[in-house]
Amino acid sequence: MMNRRILRLALPSIVSNITVPLLGLVDVWIVGHLGETAYIGAIAVGGLLFNILYWNFGFLRMGTSGLTSQAYGRKDDAGQVRVLVQALSVGLVSALAILALQFPVERLAFYLLETSRDVELYAVRYFRVCIWGAPAVLMMYGFKGWFIGMQNSRFPMFIAIAVNVVNVVCSLFFVFTLGLKVEGVALGTVVAEWSGLLLAVLLWQAHYGELKRWVTLRHSLKLSVMRRFFAINRDIFLRTVCLIAVTTFFTSTGARQGDVILAVNTLLMQLFTLFSYVMDGFAYAGEALTGRYVGAGDLKSLRHAVRNLFGWGMGMSLGFTLLYVMGGKNFLELLTSDREVVRVAGDYFYWVLAIPIAGFAAFLWDGILIGATATRQMLGAMLVASGAFFLIYYTFSGSTDNHVLWLAFLVYLALRGIVQAVWSRSLFTEAYLIKIGNKIKCDSE
Repeated sequence: MMNRRILRLALPSIVSNITVPLLGLVDVWIVGHLGETAYIGAIAVGGLLFNILYWNFGFLRMGTSGLTSQAYGRKDDAGQVRVLVQALSVGLVSALAILALQFPVERLAFYLLETSRDVELYAVRYFRVCIWGAPAVLMMYGFKGWFIGMQNSRFPMFIAIAVNVVNVVCSLFFVFTLGLKVEGVALGTVVAEWSGLLLAVLLWQAHYGELKRWVTLRHSLKLSVMRRFFAINRDIFLRTVCLIAVTTFFTSTGARQGDVILAVNTLLMQLFTLFSYVMDGFAYAGEALTGRYVGAGDLKSLRHAVRNLFGWGMGMSLGFTLLYVMGGKNFLELLTSDREVVRVAGDYFYWVLAIPIAGFAAFLWDGILIGATATRQMLGAMLVASGAFFLIYYTFSGSTDNHVLWLAFLVYLALRGIVQAVWSRSLFTEAYLIKIGNKIKCDSE
């Protein structure tokens, strides 16, 4: 029964995760047929800017999921709606701030990025159109987190698929029929994002419309009521900053070691990304189920869900390790025909083999702690792991810089899981469930 619940939540989330990079790939494919190399660079740079920008607002999805699942567990309709109103409001206000500050954001971004004049020219055009999708993107984060919290990961999957279909159709039309080129690609993305938001609203209206009577803006947005929402999301935001710092440092440090090492690290990280798509699906299941049982005060089911999640995590990590051993190098050859890059990648391939075992616990604990709204523990573990990452690299780097870089990354992944496991023991007690119940009661009054 519990395994079915986990898979029912995890599998649609995995499909949703896999569709995420398709938006960018479609854009690159379209401009790749326009006959000018600068177009591809512009889309790559523009896509990177929005990835970094929106990544910082991931808390809107994660925090919403945890709080909603707890409200679902205690059968609190008013609480469920209150969290959605808060998430959508914060997302909208944040997006309006981005739109108001778009020019200084644009100038700062291109000041920090070193690109050719043509690439910057086209990237600016792409940016100035795509930025108008910000309200849709950030509000969709809120809807996605809310649907997952309501134990419904199918709706985010439907939305993700719809967004990709609309993006393909619109971008092809704008570029090849109307001749809009880079602006057409950007406009296709914006139309797709707003279509995704519209679909989210329609799905909510069709399946959760009876909850409309609980929509009370004045009460939901009171500072005293939003205190917990902001506290949880502050921790998640700071955790994301640490994650971005590690990821950016990993990429930039590889780049400083030459084009071949940069290419090698980029290709090898694709194997980590593939693993992360799957494990994030189980993490989302962890968010939904942990929050549900914490909200319901059901300690037995909570412990059962966590045990089963780790059973799936261990199985997936062993499966991916075996998959990489058997076919990982063939996968690299599919991604590049550069024999030198493939040859050098072989020197670092064993680091990738260790990623699933070292990293699966970090993903699962992130989901569990978000569901339990124990975000302080998650942030603390991230600070410890990030500190260890930089300490190891700067202590041991030298002639084997890239090996040390991969070692630091693996320790970082493993420490996140280990520290969270140690610091999370108190979550699986009656005392913690009572504490959460009292917090919720206090915040809703």
